[in-house]
Amino acid sequence: MDSSIAQAQHIDLLILPETNLILVASVIEPLRAANRIAGRTLYSWSLFSPDGRAIETKSGIPVPVAGAFRPQRETAPLFVLSSYHWQRSATSQLKMLLSQTARHREMMAGIESGSWLLAETSLLDNFSATTHWEDFEDFAAAYPQVTMVRERFVIDRKRITTGGSLPTLDLMLELIRRAHGYSLALEVSRLFIYEQERTRGDLLQVPAIGNMRILDTRVGAAVKLMEETVEAPLMLARLARRVGVSARHLQDLFKETMGVAPHEHYLALRLNAARRKVIETRMEFADIAAISGFNSSSSFSRSYRAHYRESPSETRRRLKLKN
Repeated sequence: MDSSIAQAQHIDLLILPETNLILVASVIEPLRAANRIAGRTLYSWSLFSPDGRAIETKSGIPVPVAGAFRPQRETAPLFVLSSYHWQRSATSQLKMLLSQTARHREMMAGIESGSWLLAETSLLDNFSATTHWEDFEDFAAAYPQVTMVRERFVIDRKRITTGGSLPTLDLMLELIRRAHGYSLALEVSRLFIYEQERTRGDLLQVPAIGNMRILDTRVGAAVKLMEETVEAPLMLARLARRVGVSARHLQDLFKETMGVAPHEHYLALRLNAARRKVIETRMEFADIAAISGFNSSSSFSRSYRAHYRESPSETRRRLKLKN
């Protein structure tokens, strides 16, 4: 088994008072879900406040923290979360601490209004960034040294910024995808389905991966067909014909909305379905391969290992020992 899978990614969260509870959840819950789905600790996190007291969120629900934000030489990514009145926390001491810790951190993230605090501390100078759409023009005027981009989130080298709670959820899915692959990000996203578009009075509910905006209805139809044909995957040409477009056009639509080719999404669906069988049943791997659309056990095992960094038998053995 790849030894790298045993190393969890730790993340520090600095949460300012009056932060929306959903913003905190948008960062933490995808990581928790990734751990549960993977059956191992891929991510860990610590929460801090400026003064060490529990954070009083905007809804009045307190969030306990590990202590006051007093960084030394930590290298873990630091996420700065804020929703309202960030200026009240922007003391000279806190800005000094942020400037000092930024020298060592592999990544600094300004989540929603947290981007203002990073910019105020000159940590976004000469970086591309975004913020909540209501504040976009004011932000651009206040910090001309920052290249503002109208995106849901922006990852520019060692800086991350987001434009709100749902964009933050999109960001976390993208970070999971980059670290652990599309299959895991897709499985996590299916736990956080939210409305993308209304079509003929019906809700079209699909997972959001990365910087996806509005899902094309033809892509939605193709995804539904994929989910219905996991055991006997359709060829791209037939899939495209079923949704009324050419194969090339469907590929372009997937790239635009999902960020991956149709066959990559199809494979992720099949592997995630297979992995659930590996974990939840005692079925033979040959049978799992067959009902997941693989021609042989060997091709199934190769794809499984490439996506999950361990074989199906290693997954079962590890979870059996854990339980």
